[in-house]
Amino acid sequence: MRALQQIVRTALAPLALTMAVAGPVLAEGAGWTAERDVEAPSYAYVEPRRSDLNIDTVVLACEPADDRRVLQLQLYLVNDGPLIPANATANRLKTDPRAEISIDGKVFPVELLFAGDHVVLADETDKMFPRLSERLLDALEEGRVMSLRFDLVAEPGGQPAAFDGEAVVELRDAGSGSTVAAVRRCGARTDLQSAALDARQR
Repeated sequence: MRALQQIVRTALAPLALTMAVAGPVLAEGAGWTAERDVEAPSYAYVEPRRSDLNIDTVVLACEPADDRRVLQLQLYLVNDGPLIPANATANRLKTDPRAEISIDGKVFPVELLFAGDHVVLADETDKMFPRLSERLLDALEEGRVMSLRFDLVAEPGGQPAAFDGEAVVELRDAGSGSTVAAVRRCGARTDLQSAALDARQR
C-alpha cells in the first residue's frame, strides 16, 4: 500500500485543480469519496464541514497489520502540525491529550496517536495495531453527522479538563454508507486473500 500521505495528495489532486479553476469548493454535504479505479477501495476521505482545528482531511484507511488488515481513522493536517486548535500555541499543548468521536449522539472514547505525517484515532487495538471497533464502524456506516472532539491544550490552574477543539463531518450522502462498507471489506481480507485476488486479476 502506498504511504497514506501520498494517497491523500493523489486523491485530492482533482479537487485542488477544481479549486484553482473555480474557486473554493464547499465541503458541506460532500460525504465520503472512495479510492478510485479499484475493485476494493483501501481508503475513503472526507473534508470536515466545520472545524476550529488545523484538520484538512479525515481518512478511513485500511492498513496492513501482520497477516491481517485494520481500519483506522486518520487525520491529515493543513500544515506540518502539531494538531492544534485555532488561536492556541504549541507550548500550551498537553503531553496527555484525549479525544472522543460522537456519531449521532453516540459517544466513543478513542486513543489519540501521532504517526509522523498524520494523526490516528482508534478505540481498539489488534495486538499492537490501533484499529476501529466493529461498533464504531457500524456507526460510521449508518450515521449522519460525526463530531471529533479534542482536549489538547492545558487548562489554567485549577480548571477541570475540557474539550477545546472540534471538527464536524457530514457522513451521510448518496452512497456514503456503501462507501464505508466497501472499505470495511478491505479490512476483512487477509494478505493471503489479497494475494490470491491479485493473482486472479493478472
